[in-house]
Amino acid sequence: MANLTQEQLNHLEQLLTEREQALRTDLNRESDVKDSFVEVATEIPDPGDASFANLSIDLGNAAITRDVAELRAIDGARARMANGTYGNCVNCEAEIPYERLEAQPTAERCAPCQEAYEKTHTDGHRGASI
Repeated sequence: MANLTQEQLNHLEQLLTEREQALRTDLNRESDVKDSFVEVATEIPDPGDASFANLSIDLGNAAITRDVAELRAIDGARARMANGTYGNCVNCEAEIPYERLEAQPTAERCAPCQEAYEKTHTDGHRGASI
């Protein structure tokens, strides 16, 4: 594991927990909003209202997908903490600076490796962004 102090690890774990709670709240809210728009889309025969409801459902689905991907990244960060690899780049194994981890506690890569990854992968659901 990177040379992180116990205090730093505790702080990063706290950030992960706070973000997880916020995401779960967002997911519950998105699910409730989606249900409301589904009702509008199925009850109102007006094509404009139905179109708006369908668009809202699609946007809600995208938000839910994004939030679930971030929850998985949080689980991944916790797994790396447990196995002692947290704070080390998954590509080059260099230490990820604490400041980067504080800004993005789920970061799997150092900034140069993340930049290279983003240039070669279109899968936006995995890993942290710079």
